[in-house]
Amino acid sequence: MATDYDAPRKSEDDNNESIEALKARRPDNAGSIDSEDADNPSSFDLPGADLSNVELDVVVLPPQEDEFTCMSCFLVKHRSQLDHDGADGPICRDCAA
Repeated sequence: MATDYDAPRKSEDDNNESIEALKARRPDNAGSIDSEDADNPSSFDLPGADLSNVELDVVVLPPQEDEFTCMSCFLVKHRSQLDHDGADGPICRDCAA
């Protein structure tokens, strides 16, 4: 059986309440939102994860001889990904496509 997905869907329990009636029935939660928390996304806490005292040790390697930095996307890529070395610098295959 074919279904017309563009036809308006109506069910028997649809009632035509006004917007005012729906707004009156809705609980007023607008005043309970803390504006300081809404403006500061860094206050988001992960449950059970206290990462405040964690230090990250990162080793940064110098550019390798078989790598280049694409001047379009600024990603470090292997020389096999080099499309061309233009006037502005090397461009990878992904950016040249």
